[in-house]
Formats: sequence, structure tokens, C-alpha cells
Amino acid sequence: MKAIEAAALLDSAASHAKAVPQLSLSQKFTLEEAYLIQTLSIDRRIFDRGEAYLGVKLGFTSKAKMEQMGVHELIWGKLTDKMYYEPGSSIKRSEFIHPRAEPELIFKVAKDINEEVTLDNAKSFISHVALALEVIDSRYDNFKFSLEDVVADNCSSAAFTHGEWVSVDGVDLSDMMMSMVSEDVIVGSGTSKAILGNPWESVVRAARLASAAGTALRAGEVILAGAATPAVHIQPGETISAFADGLGSVYLDVV
Repeated sequence: MKAIEAAALLDSAASHAKAVPQLSLSQKFTLEEAYLIQTLSIDRRIFDRGEAYLGVKLGFTSKAKMEQMGVHELIWGKLTDKMYYEPGSSIKRSEFIHPRAEPELIFKVAKDINEEVTLDNAKSFISHVALALEVIDSRYDNFKFSLEDVVADNCSSAAFTHGEWVSVDGVDLSDMMMSMVSEDVIVGSGTSKAILGNPWESVVRAARLASAAGTALRAGEVILAGAATPAVHIQPGETISAFADGLGSVYLDVV
């Protein structure tokens, strides 16, 4: 299967909420080829259907997850406006295959990042941060995939929302308590340290990935930094909420 065919298959799976077999079960492909498939799939959203590009999301921000997958670097996917839901919106379970939700942090880029950055200067490129709630949804049967599979599938990107933006100068992200709640029951909790040991590291890694890909993170775009807790399955009829010290809360209704 050619890259353009694989991109069309995954795009169709997402559009029609119908799972497909892992690509890697029928063919071998490299990580570089996986990113090409991802790009071609997102191009269908942007150039064929008029979706707007919003920024990037990071995957494997948990060190344990990286070790489990045998990788030493994050992966990334792309975000579009079709994936964004206003906080408090309703999302239709039927529009997803096997969705799971997780609480995250999201950063707003203040000025173009066209070079690698460090923990010492990362904050100078970011204006605001917010609490986010991401819905991930693999397009593969049984939510199973290889590293190359998940990259080709845009790192399982599906939907996200976020709360109010807060100036990065007004909040300490180093060890922030974060939790996810479903119908008043805590279904996941942790601290922001779970995001690479320091959420600012996600900005460093995103800049590194962009530089390696020969692109930049532009002012006004967002960086969805990764989860602080394991993802939890979501079902119709529930309200899923995320909470974080200093950043408030955000929720989505599942119908």
C-alpha cells in the first residue's frame, strides 16, 4: 500500500468511525514513512475539507510509556479546528471508535519557535497555559498498534478542549495536582510531573521535533503537552471533567 493510500484509509476510518487493521500487519514501513502518511492524512483535512491547522500534540510523554514502546523520543501529531470543542460542549460517542479521555496541559506559542530551545528559555516562547481534556481514539482494531502505526494515525488525535488561558508567569507547573472525574467520581489523578518530569520539557521536545522536521512552531499555535494520568474509556451519558490546581476545571458531555 502506498503512503497516499494508507493516508486515505486512516482518514476514512476517522471520518466514518470505523476501525481498520493495523497497517504494520500487512506491510513494513519506517518511522519516517509513518510521518509522511500522517502528513498526507492531515492534508486531506486541511486542503480537501478546509479545516484549519491549530498546532501539535505530543505522545509518549510518560517515561514509562516510552520504555514500554522501546523508544527514547516523543512522537507528535497535528491538531485542527475540527478536533477542538468549546469547553462544556457535547461530543457524540457515535462519532468515535473507542474513545478515551485524559487530562493534559496545553501551551499557547507567543512567538515563532524555529530553533531548538532549552528549559532555561522555553518560557520566553510561550505566553499562556491552560488545563486541557483530550479525547484520543485509535483508528485501529482493538486500539492496538506499533510505533509506526500510531504515528501514521496522527498519534490517535481525535478531540480536545481546554479551560481559560492563564499567563505562564502566574502559575507554577512544576508539581501541580491534576485529576479526571466522571460523574463525580475521580477516575484518574496525578501531578504535572508525570509529563516528562517537567511540563516545560514538552515545549523543549516539541521544538526539537519541529526542528528535525524542518518546520517551526508558529505564534498563536498550541502545544498539547501530554497526559498526567492514564486515559479512561468514555461512554454516552457521562460528563468527563479535568481539574488542576491553579488552572481550574474543564468538562465535556458525552452523548
